[in-house]
Parts: sequence; C-alpha cells; structure tokens
Amino acid sequence: MKKNKNRASAPEYYLNRELSFIQFNKRVLKEAESPDHPLLEKLKFVSIFSSNLDEFFMIRVAGLKRQIQAGVVELSRDGMTPEEQFVEIRKRLLKLYARQEDILLNRLLPEMEKNDIHFHEIKNLSEEEKDYLDDFFCNTVLPVLTPLTLDPGHPFPRIINRALNIVFVLDDMQKRTSEKRIAFLQIPGFLPRFVQLPNKEGFHYVLIEQLIKWHANSLFPGLTIEAANPFRVTRDADFEIAEDEAEDLLKEIAEQIKNRIWGSAAVRLEVSAHMPEFLVEILMNSLELSKEDVYILSRPLNLGDLMQLLKIEKRELKDKPFKTRIYPQFTGEGNEIFDSLRKKDLIVHHPFDSFTNSTLKLIKTAVNDPDVLAIKITLYRTGTNSPVVNALKLAAENGKAVTAFVELKARFDEDANIIWAKELEQAGCHVIYGVMGLKTHCKLCVIVRRENEGLRSYLHLSTGNYNSTTARIYTDLALFTANTDFAADAIHLFNYLTGYSHHKEWKSLVVAPMGLRKKIVDLINREADQHTPENPGLIFCKLNSIAHAEVTQALYRASQKGVRIKLLVRGICCLVPGVKGVSENIEVRSIIGRFLEHSRVFYFKNGGSEEIYLSSADWMTRNLHKRVELMFPVYDKSLQKQMKHLLTTYWKDNKKSWRLKSDGTYELLKPAEGETPFSAQEYFFNELFKIKKQKKIRTLPKHKTHKQIDE
Repeated sequence: MKKNKNRASAPEYYLNRELSFIQFNKRVLKEAESPDHPLLEKLKFVSIFSSNLDEFFMIRVAGLKRQIQAGVVELSRDGMTPEEQFVEIRKRLLKLYARQEDILLNRLLPEMEKNDIHFHEIKNLSEEEKDYLDDFFCNTVLPVLTPLTLDPGHPFPRIINRALNIVFVLDDMQKRTSEKRIAFLQIPGFLPRFVQLPNKEGFHYVLIEQLIKWHANSLFPGLTIEAANPFRVTRDADFEIAEDEAEDLLKEIAEQIKNRIWGSAAVRLEVSAHMPEFLVEILMNSLELSKEDVYILSRPLNLGDLMQLLKIEKRELKDKPFKTRIYPQFTGEGNEIFDSLRKKDLIVHHPFDSFTNSTLKLIKTAVNDPDVLAIKITLYRTGTNSPVVNALKLAAENGKAVTAFVELKARFDEDANIIWAKELEQAGCHVIYGVMGLKTHCKLCVIVRRENEGLRSYLHLSTGNYNSTTARIYTDLALFTANTDFAADAIHLFNYLTGYSHHKEWKSLVVAPMGLRKKIVDLINREADQHTPENPGLIFCKLNSIAHAEVTQALYRASQKGVRIKLLVRGICCLVPGVKGVSENIEVRSIIGRFLEHSRVFYFKNGGSEEIYLSSADWMTRNLHKRVELMFPVYDKSLQKQMKHLLTTYWKDNKKSWRLKSDGTYELLKPAEGETPFSAQEYFFNELFKIKKQKKIRTLPKHKTHKQIDE
C-alpha cells in the first residue's frame, strides 16, 4: 500500500489547475453551438466565455506572471513550472479565441440577421440614419469624451482595467512638415455599447466604438485620422490585505479596489487585428508587456457586453420562462412556516424551487413576527438592491437584534458589499466585517424565536448565496430545519465569527478550516475500510471543483481498495480518473447547461448506513484551509431519498454531461443505441410544468430506489 500511496502522489496523476479551467471554459463555449439553446442564449455563452477569461487573467494568470517575475521555480502538483503553465495557457487560448471568433462572426451574427437583429457599418446607412447618429454623438457622446495625447509633455495615460479604448494615429498637415501624433480615448462605461437606430423594423445597432471612430474629426478638428483601433487592457486584480496592519479594513479594501482599477500591473493586452504593428509595440512597451501577453482579435472586444442584448424583446430567441415551485410549507400568510419546520426538515432545489417563496419568505416572516427576537446571517454575495438586505434593515427597525456577518473580501463584489454593509449599520444592524486571515463563505441564517417552551432557533443552511438573482440561474440546495443540535452548533459558529471561540465539540455541523478537511478525508477512508466484495463501497458526490491534494490521494486509495467513486464536478478537476491501479474505479463527469450547476452534495454508502451531506465548500485548498465553510448532514430519510434521486438524475444525463478522460480532455456523452436522450436540468425543469398542468403541488418528484444509486 505504501508503494500505491507514493504512486498516487506522483505528478502524472494530477491535472493542472489552470489548464483544467480552460477545459471548463471550452465546454462553456461549446454551449454557444448547441442546438438546444435559443439564439440569444447562445450569444450569452459567448459572453460568459469572455467574462470567465477576464477573471482568469486577472487572478490566475496574474499570479503566474508574479511567480515568473520573482523567479519562482516551485512546480505545480502536476510538475509544471510557472513559465511552462503560462506558455501552455496561451497556446490553448489562441485556439479557443479563434473558435469563439468563428462562432460569433460566422454562425451567430448571420443567424441574428435572419431574426431581424442587425449590426451596421455606418458607411452603409441612409443619410437620415447618419443624421440621427450625428445628433446622438454630438448630444450624448461627445460631451463625455476626453482624448489624451501622447507626447513629451503628456506621458502614457493610465488605462482602466477592462475598459474599452481607442488609440488614434493623427497627422497634423498644418505643420511645415507632416507630424504624426498619437492619442488615446477611453470609452466611458456608462455609454451604450450598442447604439440602437430608431424607426426601423426589428433591432438595428451600431457599436459605440464605430460611432466614435466615424466622428473622430469632431474630436481632432484640423487633423487627419490615419488609424483608429480599439484595444483593451486586463490588470492584476488579486489583492492581499495585511489585516493585522490595516487599522480600518473597510477603508483598506476600498483603497485596494481603486488600485485594481487603475494601478495594478497589466497582464493582457487585446487589440484589433487592424492595429498597425508600431502601435502594438507602443502599447506593449508602455504597459510593460511582451508579445506573449498580446491577443490580436478580428472580432469586437469586450464581448462581456453581449449580455446586454438579452434585453431584446424577442421571447422566441430566449429560454422558456418558468414559474418556480412553491412548497405548501411556505404558502401560509402567518407564522405557519415555523410550525411546519418544527415538525419536519425541508430541502429546496433552486432555481426549480422558489427562492422568493422559501428563503426570502422565511426571513420576511421573521421580520414581522413579534415573537422573533434575533436574526443572525452570513452574507457573501447578495447582488444589487437585495431583498434580503432590505428585509434585514426592516427587521432592525422593528426592534429585532440583527447580526449580519459581511464578507468584504468577496472577490469582485467588495465595492457592493461595502455599500450595503454601511446601509445595514445605519438601519441598526450589528455588522461584522470578516475573520482575520479567512474568507467567510458559509451560507447560514439563524432565526431565534420566543415560544411557549422557551427560545427556539430556526435555521437556513445553503450551498448558495443569499442572492435572488443568481437563485434563478444557479442550481443550489438549501436545508430548512429546527434541529436543536444544528442550532447549538450555529451559536458556537457565530461566536467564532463575531468574537473569540475555540469550540471543538461540534454536534452536527462540520466547519472549515477547523475540521472539514479531516472529516472529508475520514469519510473517504472509512468507505475504503468498509468496502468488501459482498458489500462494495460507494462515494457519489456533486460539487464545483476538486483540487485538494490530500483529498485526491484519499480518493485514489479508496479506488485502489475497490470503492466505486462517481464524481459530478462542474469546473476544475485536478484528479485523473480511469488510471489502472490508481483511479480505475473513479469516473468524473461535468454538466454544463442552461443553469450553472452550483450545488454540493456528498453521498457515502457507509456499509449501508448511508450518510449524505450538503456543503458550501468545494474540495479545494482555499475552501478547506482559507475559508470559513460549512458541511451539514441530511438526517431525514425522505430528504436523503430526495438527494439520492437528485444525484442519480444528474448521473443519468447523456445530453449535457461530459466525461473526463485520463489525458485531461472531456468527451460529450451521447445516448447509447436505443437510449433516449436525457438532460437532468430539462427533467427538473419539466417537472414544474407537470405540476402546473396537474394543478397541484408535489413536494418531491417521484424517487428512484436505493438500488438505482449504485447503478
């Protein structure tokens, strides 16, 4: 076994984290070609692909570049140096950029033309349309533009992270000798990216950068415009805060956000394919970038803006709308929900089950219930104009003791979190800002209520955030319970978050970074120890990412013992499945579809005494060591049956499911001969329409038996 253990830790049995992410984004881009999606939804996946890469460069590539510049030679788990990873990333992304370009220009845009959505070259418009654009530019655009020249008196300007810019080459013909000049223009983000033409049937647009280039003479009167090319800079956006030295965490994070926008190092330069080479050289030198950091593109830049086109009123080009399921426990007008939860736990599955009429309904009921004394909640990402935040403010105004634990370090949501955290404070909520050295990523709400028997706590524990927007597009699971052991643990957890606590005797909840890593490894090892040919072991998990070395090695050891391991891993997976003698009993699948798979469910057969857990944590170093996370058991037998049904339904998917191969690539599963195509998301989605048609609410879909989870 010692030999196997050493073998399982060898570099060849680990996939590179960064390259695994690129594989995930490749699967995302594939959805833009899928006939299963309406046209505008395909466009959405092109946009998501670009947005994902923005964050990838700002965080992961930026980190690699810092390592390279510092001369770091430490190898990744799979044996690659930072420089080797950087080279391979570029090699793979060049192919994906070309594929994205082909999908957009040669497939989606022509299809949009057929559906009366048009993007025009201004030169091809009528005089009347040009007159409209002239007026629009002069009245709406020109007053907010500020071109900046590059000369000895004006150094290279500060280029904002991810902003769309235009660089101009100007010729001053009024000089005795022709004099070339260079000017930069940042396009303000509040201007419409797609300028719509009025009085035309259908939807007709001109790109804002084309409008500005067309009117460049208004910006530089008397000069000849020789070239005008868009470009875009991506900067290092990963900041670390010395919390023990920061006197005011709120101010320090606000300052770091400014640095992210303006002052951090550039890591990527995207330029128009028509940009003259000497301009590319000027940009590279000024931004201290090399040719390997430059991506030359023949399609519009900043494709994240394509999401704006989903506002187009063409219902037939979008996903089918749906009404979420509402459980009977949440249909009452009074405090019946508390009566229901005292009797039985409940699990909801978003977005198929309503967030508004479950999670938000519970919180709003607590706000207006005179017997509710206190509400404690962890908030990581809530979105803008959050109904949860508004409810908490009202609760404080109603005299409840509201404690909101706000994670200011939620990446890319820091600014928004600062704003509404201050709003909560002003409303009278007690706001706590983070645990030193950790991110608080667990999702937990505790409602303390005065009842005849004394005080009782009602809990909401979730795999996803308190965000009503993402609850419509992410799949997540949430447990509602009045379990007293959960409540006791929750009190100690909040004491840990808000003060000083070294509590160790947890009754039900498993908390990172204190014990979650050990618990997961112990559960995997127990499955291996209990495995016999007569009673084979089974581990069946659904999560977003696997990149933790110790957990991976534990899975390898279990596989070597003969335990069957079924893993639904949406994104990054550094585990190599299907290797004889190491992981031949492990299969990894990834589902990409209409909804972002975000729920985390862990099943362990345990010799027949099954245990099922839900969690806020993936099996990654950051989750198990650097964040406050929760894993919580599902005790109720009917809810265990519900979770097994969920897992088997996802595993049955042969339409949107990808299988990870030992070489790190993925193959799309296809129905076997005679087998019916099956999509798990479509199945859960169609359940809603069956319920509506039957004019009754079923608390659970029809479940399969335990035997089928082994199949």
